[in-house]
Amino acid sequence: MDAISIFNQDLSALVMAVGYLGIFLIIFAESGLFFGFFLPGDTLLFTAGLMASQGYLSIVPLVLVIMLGAILGDQVGYLFGKKFGPKIFNRDDSFYFKKKHVENAEKFYAKHGRKTVLLARFMPVIRTFIPILAGVGNMKYSIFLTYNIAGGIIWGAGITLLGYFMGEKIPNLDMFLIPILIFVVFVSMLPSLFSYIYSKIKNKSENNG
Repeated sequence: MDAISIFNQDLSALVMAVGYLGIFLIIFAESGLFFGFFLPGDTLLFTAGLMASQGYLSIVPLVLVIMLGAILGDQVGYLFGKKFGPKIFNRDDSFYFKKKHVENAEKFYAKHGRKTVLLARFMPVIRTFIPILAGVGNMKYSIFLTYNIAGGIIWGAGITLLGYFMGEKIPNLDMFLIPILIFVVFVSMLPSLFSYIYSKIKNKSENNG
């Protein structure tokens, strides 16, 4: 498989090196730990699914591990935000923390409300901070948990299975992997884009009414 250079790492080699446990930990950290925003998310899922289609991994445990990592990661992010969030968000910028990421996440959260927990799954960087903000904002736990599980399943299984089925159906898919990964990231952001457009149309209609 051709090298996929993202953040100076070959994702295919990374998947092979870390295995199921490593994939779980990466998705776990990227989903809800504030220092995990720089880790690969969508691209890792798609690449792992593609490798499963070529026999390097088994698709069923892979999907289960990814969904579990995504759901538990958000869970920890929520609890972390509930207890420590305000203190963390007031700290100065560092390599692992950028206030601009929090500000972007706050705007997204204010725009979409409780469904942000689901939509943010498809937004790189933002998805890392949204569960923390949900905890800081004292979102009702049952509501958070519902959207968290739904998002973890749709995002985790969806992108991984996309890579798996495309790898099975399209010969030599790895030759075009970099543009496909860029496309996957774009497509993964469409739910949030559609929600934004819908809210704009709805607000305009209400104002005209």
